[in-house]
Amino acid sequence: MRRLIPRILTALLLLAAAPLQAQELKLATWNLDWLTTRAAGDPRLPPDVRGRSPEDLARLRGYAARLGADVLALQEVDGPEAAALILDPAQWTLFFPAESDVQRVAIAVRRGIPAVQNPDLAALDTQPEAEHSLRRGVDVTVTAGGQPLRLLAVHLKSGCREAPLGEGAACNTLADQTGVLAGWIAARGAENAGFAVLGDFNRRMDRPRDPVLVALRRAAPLLRTTEGVSNPCWGGRPFIDHILLGGPARGWLRPDSLRVMVYAETGDGWRDRLSDHCPVSVRLLPP
Repeated sequence: MRRLIPRILTALLLLAAAPLQAQELKLATWNLDWLTTRAAGDPRLPPDVRGRSPEDLARLRGYAARLGADVLALQEVDGPEAAALILDPAQWTLFFPAESDVQRVAIAVRRGIPAVQNPDLAALDTQPEAEHSLRRGVDVTVTAGGQPLRLLAVHLKSGCREAPLGEGAACNTLADQTGVLAGWIAARGAENAGFAVLGDFNRRMDRPRDPVLVALRRAAPLLRTTEGVSNPCWGGRPFIDHILLGGPARGWLRPDSLRVMVYAETGDGWRDRLSDHCPVSVRLLPP
């Protein structure tokens, strides 16, 4: 027995010294195309927006479960009640901005993952007094494998997918938002902490030296996870939904982990019943 005790103590010390298994984190972004609890005809909705049927919502819940994300950036969601139509609040912590717009950005974090909400990036709404103001950014820090990861979910101005910044009203607005976003990225880069910007940028960044991506990369080095890959969503089109990684998080990306979850439904009408965007995801492995 006396000989056994030292062996047991040695084994326990070796176990204590062994590194903990790294925790993989699946990040995703999904524009849900006017997900709301409001009835069709509500004055705050465009006249062509129709509500989802119970069958539509059941299908979206199935896709959300199949996606299996740990952190999910949402766009075009009309508050926590609307998000709960497809994400069970018992399984998710939902972070929304301090605004009441019908189209909101949010971050959903699977319960059990430590998360804290930071102040909104309110300056992304460059037209807060307009009848149809723009969307704020939602800023949340999660912890995975003992490592903090700062996340910013965005939905930028539409109407300037390829044109030069400053060419027309929409591109002028996007230029202003790009400056705000670059400021947030520069602050994160100065902290030397891992971060990600994800969501609907309403911008194709696959052209050489795209001015939006150039401006953001000037603020801090970034890895665009959608770079060099075609988007199979609804038959194929360039990405406007992106996941950008910065700081140490650029080295956390699992190679070849980018996925686009396409819908099985392809007939007429399904694009309106589900969403005109498909979920985009990557996997990270913090050290």
